[in-house]
Amino acid sequence: MMSQRRGIHLDQSELLCKKGCGFYGNTAWQGLCSKCWREENQREKQKQIQEDWALAERLQREEEEAYASRQQKTQSQPSITPFGKFEERKTKEKSSKVNTVTKFFIPSTKTPPKKDAPPFDTQSSPSSSTSRQSSVDSDIATQEFIDFLKPLKSGREIFKQCRAFTETMVYKRDIGADELSECVQDFYQNLSERLQTQFKGSSDQVECIMDEVEKYMMTRLYKEAFCPETTDDEKKDLAIQKRIRALHWVTIEMLCVPVDEEIPEVSDSVVKAITDVIEMDSKRVPKNKLACITRCSKHIFNAIKVSKKEAASADDFLPTLIYIVLKANPPRLHSNIQYITRFCNPSRLMTGEDGYYFTNLCCAVAFIEKLDGQSLNLSSEEFELYMSGQASPHWPLTSGATSSSSNTALSQVHKRLDLLTGLGERQERVIEKARQLESDLIDWTDEVEQKVQSVLESFPPDMQNPPAPTASGTAAASSAIDSDNVENELLPPPLQPQVFAG
Repeated sequence: MMSQRRGIHLDQSELLCKKGCGFYGNTAWQGLCSKCWREENQREKQKQIQEDWALAERLQREEEEAYASRQQKTQSQPSITPFGKFEERKTKEKSSKVNTVTKFFIPSTKTPPKKDAPPFDTQSSPSSSTSRQSSVDSDIATQEFIDFLKPLKSGREIFKQCRAFTETMVYKRDIGADELSECVQDFYQNLSERLQTQFKGSSDQVECIMDEVEKYMMTRLYKEAFCPETTDDEKKDLAIQKRIRALHWVTIEMLCVPVDEEIPEVSDSVVKAITDVIEMDSKRVPKNKLACITRCSKHIFNAIKVSKKEAASADDFLPTLIYIVLKANPPRLHSNIQYITRFCNPSRLMTGEDGYYFTNLCCAVAFIEKLDGQSLNLSSEEFELYMSGQASPHWPLTSGATSSSSNTALSQVHKRLDLLTGLGERQERVIEKARQLESDLIDWTDEVEQKVQSVLESFPPDMQNPPAPTASGTAAASSAIDSDNVENELLPPPLQPQVFAG
């Protein structure tokens, strides 16, 4: 065994954004928060656009110079600007590249609302309504969103913008996951900025509206947004699931988890934590998936607190979370993490307990993917033996070569065989004594029956020969209607018929 353990330790500063903005980072964003990641992407895209534009201008100048040289040779027609139309077309294309999301916030003047139209027009084209009717969850989410927006003054406009954006995204089935995520996040940002302007200083109300917007949009876009075919999310889900199954032998002691499952309350909290992290896959809205992670984490903190009889620390929480993930092996874990990362309201991931617990879950998954023997205080030989299934942690291994390990395992097998043989002999002795006890009980029963019978024969009952009845008793019995009834002696005499003179 190794004399020094590396252990599982994560400094809290490692959870924060690498840019130093103070928000929580994410491994999917290269350690950045959503805000810094978007800014970084925008800068890279802007740089790429400038480079492409510079290349186009250079190619245009080369073409113009080549054309000018040909014109000087031919002198067949006056000098013109052959690329004037090309320049005009490029200018139009550049000006037409307006942010798609911004269009949803510009009120349309072509189709004014009807005077007798309902507050929220839920009708749409036949094809979109057909696809929407196929999902009961989408219908429920739409109705709940409408009911929520009715009291708001700008509720109608918000619903129109959300519905228009959602229907546009549904039809863009060939769009990539990252591009779809960028469109959704742009929509969140633009709508949030508009709401901040409208509800000045009421950040709680804006946050509440954005939660309902996320619920409505992502319930309808779930099929397109969760584990899309354009990504390798499904492949990575299977890889993580296979990896966790291969680590089934990892014990609670190897991870230094400060949890005592012998305590009923701790065991109950562990089961609830496993249930919550598995339940995450059944939710459609990113906020609800985050709520499952938060509940799971709180059960973990409770289990640590009860076990240690003191408040849990961050160094205790991460190993326990890793242990819970290994025991639960949640379905589609990678897809759920990516779905939350791409489409959750960014403010929820950057701050608060939801963001903290989600960041820890990402770290736990990254740790499981890179788990090695040193992390578990094992040698590389032991780790490979456990991973291949040739050995088990329940069979102690020596620090020698593989042959020595095999001899130790073989000796353990022989010891267990001897133990089984001894148990078999003891079982035979127990069965023999049980049979002897059964025979003794039968003999004792027979003996008791014989004694009872002899007593009965020695002392006959007194009522065997009853005394003869008296004369008065016989007369009374003969005059009774029912002579077999012993209670007839208490009956009054029968009535005698009497004749009355008329």
